[in-house]
Amino acid sequence: MTFVNTPDYRHDTPECLGILLTNLGTPDTPSVPDVRRYLAEFLWDPRVVEMARLPWWLILHGVILRTRPARSAKAYQSVWTADGSPLLAIARRQATALQGLLSDRFQGSVKVALGMRYGNPSISSALAELRQANARRVLVFPLYPQYSGSTVGSAFDAIAHELTRWRWLPELRFINQYHDEPGYIDALAASIRDHWAAHGEPERLLFSFHGIPVEYFEQGDPYHCQCQKTARLVAERLELAPERWFLSFQSRLGKQEWLKPYTDVTLKDWGAAGVKSVQVLSPGFSADCLETIEEIDEENRHLFLDAGGRDYSYIPCLNDRPDHLEMLADLIARHGCGWPELIGPAAGADELARRVERARGMGAADQTSTSGF
Repeated sequence: MTFVNTPDYRHDTPECLGILLTNLGTPDTPSVPDVRRYLAEFLWDPRVVEMARLPWWLILHGVILRTRPARSAKAYQSVWTADGSPLLAIARRQATALQGLLSDRFQGSVKVALGMRYGNPSISSALAELRQANARRVLVFPLYPQYSGSTVGSAFDAIAHELTRWRWLPELRFINQYHDEPGYIDALAASIRDHWAAHGEPERLLFSFHGIPVEYFEQGDPYHCQCQKTARLVAERLELAPERWFLSFQSRLGKQEWLKPYTDVTLKDWGAAGVKSVQVLSPGFSADCLETIEEIDEENRHLFLDAGGRDYSYIPCLNDRPDHLEMLADLIARHGCGWPELIGPAAGADELARRVERARGMGAADQTSTSGF
């Protein structure tokens, strides 16, 4: 194996705490070739599709990647903006805002880098950015509120794989989930109240989460339970009667059974049963993306209205709302507790000069070395 050589350690450069923000990712463009490359990477992940590799490779390359990219590209084109993919544009705003919040709190000793699990910017490039910033400690923060092996677990796999190539590993901590964090629940409740203030309260509020195969849940994935807890806590915060809120799952793939009830089926049934007004939110997403904009806000709107519903609206994800960002910053501070960058200021010029002199006294030719003295 060829290892990534560690850049020369400079005794006149202070260390920082690295924050690696990760999310699902996006194609580079909404063109069919770029969407095909993205889907090939995403769907080949064994955490996403737990199937024997050879038969799945034949299905993926023989069927899915011959037909699905064109349909998906059309969907991406419908949501693409001047800033590119909505998910990536929002994630960049989140990273920039968190960099400012954390730098203000911890005197500039924190470096935030954004890396997507699939596509660009990659997790590898984000880790390289943190290495160049001299981050000897890294807090990994997948922006998935509820844990699933297919999301958070997959992010860990990608990070671990990249670090197998590093000669000098950083200290690592990992935020696995925040589905029941009071600040997260408060921010969701506030976003719903804001929507109600502008659009009125609906007959029913639907919490729609991304689905996973039932088999994953039966084998120990806690995602289903964490989704249920998130929805329950928000409903309690809003003091909603049980008959006014419901939970469902969206975006199933293939013929196997996924978590139920399904969002699309639920909305069609409600429209046909005489339910007139529905508002839908997707608390499993930290940023709006193809699935929330095209599937929830557009496709499912038509399903409900065509079935007989009258009023449908989508409540956006928390995105870069200030209360959301403050909650994320608080969570980072708590999970980084005890690390030196969050305790006191970075080493000053005098201390850095002393380090250089000590290094020279121990035989270093200049202020660089492969370790700090």
